[in-house]
Amino acid sequence: MREHAREMRSGGRRLGFVPTMGALHAGHLALVAEARARADVVVLSVFVNPLQFGPGEDFARYPRDLRRDTDLAAGAGVDVLWAPSPDAMYPEPPQVMVAPGPAGDRYEGAVRPGHFSGVLTVVTKLFAVVQPDVAIFGRKDFQQAALVRRMVRDLSLPVEVVVAPTVREKDGLALSSRNAYLDAGARAAAAAIPGALARAVETYRRGERGGAALADCARRALEGAAGVAVDYVVCLDPDTLEPVVTAGGTSVLAVAARVGPTRLIDNVVLGAGLEGDARVAG
Repeated sequence: MREHAREMRSGGRRLGFVPTMGALHAGHLALVAEARARADVVVLSVFVNPLQFGPGEDFARYPRDLRRDTDLAAGAGVDVLWAPSPDAMYPEPPQVMVAPGPAGDRYEGAVRPGHFSGVLTVVTKLFAVVQPDVAIFGRKDFQQAALVRRMVRDLSLPVEVVVAPTVREKDGLALSSRNAYLDAGARAAAAAIPGALARAVETYRRGERGGAALADCARRALEGAAGVAVDYVVCLDPDTLEPVVTAGGTSVLAVAARVGPTRLIDNVVLGAGLEGDARVAG
């Protein structure tokens, strides 16, 4: 892959990279479209990274369908799909890991200890092999994207990181590979998550600027929804990931909740609202 990437970049061609864990959906294909708009050639990786899964999490059952992923990637204009094996990525257990720092210990990091160290370590390895000029991440995984941006800045990695809007179903639910776990009842219950975000955005538009008050607004909506258990709701600064006292248009309201055994995350930029995100066609 490294040799092929070097050949693709010859002659000054710009290389775009979309790292994924597979189970591709319209959200991933939107990232590919963003990469195609910013680069001459596009590489998409499919690798379910064991380092970012904790004990008892869904590593073994995470959806995998490489043949389908290959067809979707080809149809979207991906030039190279790279699907390394775990043995290729980790020929021996890694002793050196990338630490996310304090910003990686809260929210998702608090619920999933060690998760972001696993994410940043594999992203660093993927960058080292592909050596992209630009890499595209989705905003649904907002904390992850922010930490990747910070890692690139702090470690002086020569990669432009672009964060693309979340892609949503027609009812507002953010596209996620884990949506495949939801049966019809759980799928209906999960719609409460974007509903809670929309309620908080409306409260913001009416003039509420207290970060805690906006988070409480979304939390109350989720706690009143049948079949939904809240992990956290927070209004935060998009760069520092610190909770904000006074919210502004760029502040992000982030949510994590469980619908049955399935854990889902979502967020919204207050000044843009859910309408600022993309929707699936049809």
